[in-house]
Amino acid sequence: MLITIGRTDQIVRVLAGLTLVALTAVGSIGDWGWLGLVLVSTGMLRICPLYSLLGLNTCSMPRDH
Repeated sequence: MLITIGRTDQIVRVLAGLTLVALTAVGSIGDWGWLGLVLVSTGMLRICPLYSLLGLNTCSMPRDH
């Protein structure tokens, strides 16, 4: 799969995901906060299947990498 997530997008996804997971773990928000794991995983892998489906790309690298 092609890398579709740029550096800034990656940082925002990981931080937002970790925040959601932490808030869920301490009981501040409901179980939906576990969806933060999706943000963390897509941020770490730098691949977003939804971006691929929609033809989006926030990565500044050439598409063949």
